[in-house]
Amino acid sequence: MQKSIFKRYLSITMIIVLLSFIMLGSMMMLFFSQYWRNEKKELLTQNASSIAGLAEGYLVQEGETEYRLPTEVLQGFISSFSTSIDADIFITDLKGNILAGNYPNSKLQNPTRVPEQAVALADKGLYEGRNNFNGFYKGSYYIIGVPMRAPIDGTSVGAVFAATSVVTVNSFRDDWFRIFLVAAAVALAVAFCVVGMFAYRLVKPMRQMSAAARSFGAGDFSVRVPVTSEDELGQLAVSFNNMANSLSISEGTRRSFIANVSHELKTPMTTIAGFIDGILDGTIPQGEQEKYLQVVSSEVKRLSRLVRSMLDLSRIDNGEMKLNPNSFNITRILVDTLLTFEQRIDEKQIEVRGLENARAQTVYGDQDLIHQVVYNLIENAVKFTQQGGYIAVQIIDGIDRTSVVIENSGQGIAAEELPRIFERFYKTDRSRSQDKNGMGLGLYIVKTILKLHGGDIGVSSVAGENCRFEFYLPKPSAPPKLKEGLPLKLKESKSREAKGKDQKEESEHGKTEK
Repeated sequence: MQKSIFKRYLSITMIIVLLSFIMLGSMMMLFFSQYWRNEKKELLTQNASSIAGLAEGYLVQEGETEYRLPTEVLQGFISSFSTSIDADIFITDLKGNILAGNYPNSKLQNPTRVPEQAVALADKGLYEGRNNFNGFYKGSYYIIGVPMRAPIDGTSVGAVFAATSVVTVNSFRDDWFRIFLVAAAVALAVAFCVVGMFAYRLVKPMRQMSAAARSFGAGDFSVRVPVTSEDELGQLAVSFNNMANSLSISEGTRRSFIANVSHELKTPMTTIAGFIDGILDGTIPQGEQEKYLQVVSSEVKRLSRLVRSMLDLSRIDNGEMKLNPNSFNITRILVDTLLTFEQRIDEKQIEVRGLENARAQTVYGDQDLIHQVVYNLIENAVKFTQQGGYIAVQIIDGIDRTSVVIENSGQGIAAEELPRIFERFYKTDRSRSQDKNGMGLGLYIVKTILKLHGGDIGVSSVAGENCRFEFYLPKPSAPPKLKEGLPLKLKESKSREAKGKDQKEESEHGKTEK
């Protein structure tokens, strides 16, 4: 059977409250009994002593050792005292014979003797008992006895007893106990309601979290826990909701990742399979096979780029991408990358601006990773620049950073798409009319690489005119100086062009764009 925190908390709390009431009642009953005994003892002793004092004043000496007590005179006093305290008061001689008395508490009718042993004990100073007085009473009584002495020589002549029924006291105690039980029952009912409400409110967020967790397990990440307080439970609910948001984003990213990868893999694989099957079954003539094999080769390279990008992405997500920083010339990286795209730049008649003013600029970082950043940005610029447009580059040497600006003319990027272009698999060219080979990972990897270096990248665009990317790398405290010069001519020998093509093949894994 499933255990409920609500029931457990409520049960434990009520048991503690109940035990507290039991202990409180027991202590109060003990205190009450002790208090009653002390009060009764004092009251009975005081009245018995008062009667004894009166009686000693009325003693009449009839012999050398004999005294007579005028009971008719004392009877009025005894009746008044006994009635006022609701107790039996009676006077005895040394042999236990009752000389005078009044019995409003016990309603006895003219008793004659009391235990002589009790008189002897009272004669010693004080008798205290809680019994039936050796059969004198039918029930238990609380009895106090004090000595009565002669006023001349102080010899003992008798005793005065005061007694009250224990039943009377027990009845009063029982009435008080019933009142206590009623009050305790009401307090327990109120405590049960209050504790129950508190326990329910305490457990409710946990139940909501449990239900939300089950929804998460079923794939529904839309459930959130209401935040109703600012205490620890409220903070737990906030943290739980933040975790739910992260899980929702991660799940969305995972689904988008799988969908995009599936799409990117499906297209080239379908093309490759179709052309290979056409060659094998003779559908494609012998004379056209080379052309289609080139297409197959292009698609294989595209798959290779996708796999390399996925590996880079995996390294980034797992935190395995490590930097191997050193000092290098960022201007040379920029020029060499432009040379890599020289053929495509010439085909589109693109004007390259800014190299005429470029100077050697040292930066500190991982040269290979920064080359991948520059390669991706220039590839984007070449890809999206219109026929006869321009690409402008600029290197800005700041106080604490070095900035690189790459701008190209063209359609630009819509303002509503700018905040998303650094997301995984996001493409601004949804129709793929211009970006048929891109996978939407390039700018995400670019931003991640720059973040690893402590830098960042920004973008601005004027729709229908241009697009401008600017990234920066922070400067080290004491940057080393360059040890070599730098040729800045864009067009060089055919061997240099071949070298650029080789570099292109080596850097294909960085090629991706929005």
